[in-house]
Amino acid sequence: QVQLEESGGGLVQPGGSLTLSCAASGSIFRIITMGWFRQAPGEERELVARIHSGDTTDYPDSMKGRITISNDAANHTVSLQMNSMRPEDTAVYFCNAYIYDTMKYWHEYWGQGIQVTVSA
Repeated sequence: QVQLEESGGGLVQPGGSLTLSCAASGSIFRIITMGWFRQAPGEERELVARIHSGDTTDYPDSMKGRITISNDAANHTVSLQMNSMRPEDTAVYFCNAYIYDTMKYWHEYWGQGIQVTVSA
């Protein structure tokens, strides 16, 4: 079994910065992709950023320039640096990963979600 543990959420002022981290642990053979999604009240869950095993990244156009995702492969951890934050960034942020387990089967995993609130 694999677990994803999220950290770093909280309250940030408009224009401020915040870093989220997600650490994967458990029966990991290889991580294929790790990333972050977010979901605001009444909205659908949307991609924030994603990083693949070769360190290639995916950012929606709406996030480019404000967000950087990075990978610490040795510790199975991914970090999301968010800058120039706006009230509309307020949401629950979910870590997401596609991982091969030690039985060589791949699965999709989700973290429990962490609240990020942008407000003065």
